[in-house]
Amino acid sequence: MKKLRLLILTLLITVIGFAQSKGNIVGHITDPNNLPIPGAFIKIESLNMMTVTDFNGNYTFVGIANGDYVLKSSCLGCKDLTQTVKVNGKTVVVNFVLDSAVNDLDEVVLKGSNSKGQAKALNKQKSNFNITNIVAADQVGKFPDANIGDAVKRIPGIAVQNDQGEARNIIIRGMAPQLNSVTLNGERIPSAEGDNRNVQMDLIPSDMVQAVEVNKVLTSDMEADAIGGSVNLVTRKAGEKTRITLTGAYGQNPVRNTPMYNGAAVLAGRVFNNKLGAVLSTSIQSNEFGSDNIEFEWDKYLNNTAVVVSQDIRKYDVTRVRQSVALNLDYKINNNNTLYFNTVLNNRKDWENRYRLQFKDIEETAPGVYESEVRRQTKAGTNKNARLEEQQIKKYSLFGEHILFNSVKLNWKTNYSKASETRPDERYINYRLKDVEVTQDLSDTKFPGINPTGTDFNNPAALEFKEISEENQYTQEENYGAKFDIEIPMLQGDFENTLKVGYRYKNKEKSRDNTYSEYDPISAIDNMSDVAYSDQTVKGFLPGDKYKSGNFVDKEYLGGLDLKNSDLYSAKPVLEEFVPVNYNAKETVNAAYGMITQKLTPKLSALVGLRVERTDLDYTGYRIDIETAEDFDDATKIEASKNYTNFLPNLQFKYSLQPNTIFRLAYSTSIARPNYYDLVPYQNIDSSDDLVFEEGNSSLEASYSNNLDFMFEHYFSSVGIISGGVFYKNIDKFVYTYTEDGFVDAAYPGETFEYSQPRNGNKAKVYGLELSVQRRLDFLPKFLKNLNVYANYTYTDSEADGVEGRSKLALAGAVKNMFNASLAYEIKKLTLRTSLNYAGAYIDEYGSEAFEDIYYDSQMFLDVNATYEIVKGLRLFTEFKNLTNQELRYYQGKKDLTAQAEYYNFNWNVGAKYNF
Repeated sequence: MKKLRLLILTLLITVIGFAQSKGNIVGHITDPNNLPIPGAFIKIESLNMMTVTDFNGNYTFVGIANGDYVLKSSCLGCKDLTQTVKVNGKTVVVNFVLDSAVNDLDEVVLKGSNSKGQAKALNKQKSNFNITNIVAADQVGKFPDANIGDAVKRIPGIAVQNDQGEARNIIIRGMAPQLNSVTLNGERIPSAEGDNRNVQMDLIPSDMVQAVEVNKVLTSDMEADAIGGSVNLVTRKAGEKTRITLTGAYGQNPVRNTPMYNGAAVLAGRVFNNKLGAVLSTSIQSNEFGSDNIEFEWDKYLNNTAVVVSQDIRKYDVTRVRQSVALNLDYKINNNNTLYFNTVLNNRKDWENRYRLQFKDIEETAPGVYESEVRRQTKAGTNKNARLEEQQIKKYSLFGEHILFNSVKLNWKTNYSKASETRPDERYINYRLKDVEVTQDLSDTKFPGINPTGTDFNNPAALEFKEISEENQYTQEENYGAKFDIEIPMLQGDFENTLKVGYRYKNKEKSRDNTYSEYDPISAIDNMSDVAYSDQTVKGFLPGDKYKSGNFVDKEYLGGLDLKNSDLYSAKPVLEEFVPVNYNAKETVNAAYGMITQKLTPKLSALVGLRVERTDLDYTGYRIDIETAEDFDDATKIEASKNYTNFLPNLQFKYSLQPNTIFRLAYSTSIARPNYYDLVPYQNIDSSDDLVFEEGNSSLEASYSNNLDFMFEHYFSSVGIISGGVFYKNIDKFVYTYTEDGFVDAAYPGETFEYSQPRNGNKAKVYGLELSVQRRLDFLPKFLKNLNVYANYTYTDSEADGVEGRSKLALAGAVKNMFNASLAYEIKKLTLRTSLNYAGAYIDEYGSEAFEDIYYDSQMFLDVNATYEIVKGLRLFTEFKNLTNQELRYYQGKKDLTAQAEYYNFNWNVGAKYNF
């Protein structure tokens, strides 16, 4: 023990003595507007040392021998700048302000704010070691994107899944949402949805972040749970000067002729001799809109003719209010030590009413003649007579950046985050008419029609009361985390290298607690004519005027019912609606990593690392047979535990053929943990005539992927890029939902069930290519040189093996073709832009046979927008979105068999933005 203490003391004295002869150089790089320039290069040429700025424009050199040095800073679209600095055993601050570059004709290269934003994004993308795509905040602002999901969909290799006309879930390089991650400043964001890990991108407004970074290849210091990739949202940090940004806008949604409003403000500055910096960002968006929806279920007869067995006509009216506030603080103790405190609060409220006409259980009674039950359902609630869905995400983090002994970087962080979804008092009232004779018009199976032969199906006096129900839903996920990183420079000069080691701890708990009851009224409301009702038919219904909604109970009547009054209503819990879906999940992850960045030659660098993650799981669910259960005591609690360890090696190379021409080659590994609810050991059984058996799978394993990537990038000095690359992923134990007709359970001898369970498949292979170009066409004559082009194309193919009962299939979520294009005309005061976004069809859900597979259909969006600077700092803008009236469409088995088609129409807004 004495020898060990002596050794430690000797090493400490040696390090301190070594540190006294060396110092550090720190600083930041901004543009003339005091905005940070990420990815700028700073070089000490006499030492052959170089570093790059982070998203906040900060840089650091550590362990620099005492002496005089010349620092040179450079970036795309900027003038190079040099400064002389003297190092004398301490930390020296050297800041740069880089102005726009000029070409041979003495013309400023960066004429508009969009080009400046593009330059910042490309600078950071160029300087990163791994394969990334960056979108800066001022670049996001030039597209008509209300939320982060709409902004991200314009990045190469990204597609989105929409909900109510806005981007919600992301697909990266053909990987379904559950195979990707979304982080905030490097920490995973919890999910507000009840059964999965997906982060709802429509919850986060686009003007709340400084930059969006899509990591398509992970490094060992990143969270490994992202096979497709990781979207990192970078929040704002204060600069050296006070800055205020105000935005306001007004628009309309022609689908319901309803308004939308948008307001945002950013205040940033420093006080206390510039030691304390603060950025306050706030945003509110209010949007009244709607959608017109049709849905179908298909079956086939013995001659393989497809027929409709269920049809819905749905009208949605929605009011969406999105509110966000973020406060970021940083305190400079001294040049070697800085503390940070970040908070982000996001809230989205949806008030929704839905009117659903359903032709249910359609059966043929004679050749060409069918019989169906007609149901008319109104959805409402007690809050504004609408169903309220409130989603929240809040995140707090405290972290520090330190330089120890003038040579070692130490970063640490603690964080807490919580996501929740609340649906209080969600109400439905149903009226029905049995044995309605209908015919089917299948002349166009994209828009099939179910046509009643009589008129009673819309007669309030003929429609009989079925039920009133009320559901309360609550889901929450809480995350606690801590981490530290130590970065140690070992060699300098021609063979410069850095060792980085770290540890991360995460503790997650997710639970869902729902209730569901049906209410029988004491007084008679046997027919719809006994209550308040109205005709909800929409003139110009977007799927077609042949789909007529008809009469429904008024939302005000349903929302105003006093269901808690036992003198008016008798209540009965409906166990099958909430007992099987309630659960509790606990997940703990301990991760350690080490990686070395090594310069091999002046042009070639390598990164090698290893990450080890151990995951411990504890899950609780319930088994219930809804045929025999009478109360909650008839449900059986089931508990399950599991743990596993993943070893995740990483090897990457970066070769700079020329300063602006880069080749990247990477081998990486990553995982994707199953959805929370898939791991719950629940069993939901219906042993009545329906014979349905659904269960979770606590034995599911995390998917593990070996990834290969090659990318070529050439950056234009006039600000732009042309790039191309290929990628390959070999995924072991992907997750899918297994279905079977004829399942036998030992507890029910002689019975066969329709069965479903999430399971691991065997292998899935995903491969593809990416092509991208961004360029100001300054080589063209006259006014044409002010054109900017932005285009990218991604091709992805896949093959999944191990879906039981099926041959090899495309991997669910794999989009084969993705394309983005944008053409902008930009001068100093004016920007005009047209944007196109296309994503091809892909399989979304496997059935027991090809006819039952569900596909997400192709989508193409066309948007236009314009901005004009009236005076310095004040810009007017206008935006028109979804000019193609692109619907959300699913189809079953074959492209012409519509499963769902939901239309939103286009929308527009005008507004102003002021920076000062």
